[in-house]
Amino acid sequence: MIGMNIACLRRRNNLTQEQLAEKLHVSRQTLAKWERGESEPDIRSLCALSSLFQVSMDDLVHYHADDNLGLDIPPKGKHFFGSVTVGERGQIVIPLKARTLFQIEAGDQLLVFGDEQQGLGIVPKRNLFELMQMIFSGQGDS
Repeated sequence: MIGMNIACLRRRNNLTQEQLAEKLHVSRQTLAKWERGESEPDIRSLCALSSLFQVSMDDLVHYHADDNLGLDIPPKGKHFFGSVTVGERGQIVIPLKARTLFQIEAGDQLLVFGDEQQGLGIVPKRNLFELMQMIFSGQGDS
């Protein structure tokens, strides 16, 4: 898995094997072996790759595009949890992985925001103050 992920991230960032190897202070042959799955990077190289490509180390090592509808490795802190079906009365079930990551439990109140260009956003009510600070400081702009 890791070899395919390195190759995918390298191509996404328009780098040759030679260019990436130089950034990591390894030989092109070493990088080629990683991409072919003949060997694996050491922990320092994993950290460097994770930092360079701004992806989590877990995704770098374990991400499998086929398990995620063919989507590439997401940037660090970004997640795709799959799809949900809206019920007749507008209810949705938030996937377990999302509930766990964002510590959402039964009875929690969620705020739903909408932007006609960017879609919907759902935020736990307890995070409202942090969200407002981000919006008013301009950090929410993309």
